[in-house]
Amino acid sequence: MPCSTGTISYTIRPGDTLWQIANMYGTTVYAIAAVNPGIDINKLYVGQVICINPNQGYYPLENSFRNPGISRAEVALSNHLRMLWEQHVFWTRLTILSNVFGIPDVDLVTKRLLQNPTDFEAALKPYYGNITASRFANLLTNHLVIADQLVKAAKAGDTAAAADAEKRWYSNADEIAAFLASINPYWSRDKWRAMLYEHLALTKVEAVDMLTGNFSGGISTFDRIEKQALEMADVMTKGIVKQFNNKFK
Repeated sequence: MPCSTGTISYTIRPGDTLWQIANMYGTTVYAIAAVNPGIDINKLYVGQVICINPNQGYYPLENSFRNPGISRAEVALSNHLRMLWEQHVFWTRLTILSNVFGIPDVDLVTKRLLQNPTDFEAALKPYYGNITASRFANLLTNHLVIADQLVKAAKAGDTAAAADAEKRWYSNADEIAAFLASINPYWSRDKWRAMLYEHLALTKVEAVDMLTGNFSGGISTFDRIEKQALEMADVMTKGIVKQFNNKFK
């Protein structure tokens, strides 16, 4: 089927990912998905033809280019990392809801949540290589697994197990902060620790709100979680751009 006016066709090649293609054309994964109804963004196949609307991000790219210090590649990276952090907190919330209220989709939602570290791994590979990106994915997976254990222990009223999980959760945050600081000189361990600690504290409040039936409070808490997640995304973007400046000129 031919692509509509204003879009171009692209044939998937071996090794392609939608993030790489989006970065190449100054757009985003979501923007590509929007002009390709029915596409499975996680399952591309060689020879598949997709349509792309170049330079279509979450916000008008041309506005960013009025500032000569911001390149199309930087905007694309920012959009992608913001999407990943948004997905991180969104699927965390849905997993907590499914666990707390015994919703039948709990296994499927948890599986989708655990895809998030793999997506981060793919995003970091072009800059840090397979081993480093995989290490971050493992740490982020542990973060999510421990959170799941904490919610289940709290729901069961097992205070000892909940306390143990919470302790391991913060230790994992320390590991993530130290690891990120070790791979990028523009990422501060103390800043990442502070941001991750805030993320954990807010997520715990969100879970408690659900467990106690404080639904309006849970919504307000999620608003704060979402805003803070975008701040972490922006810190991650700025660090990568500074470290790999030649890729963003």
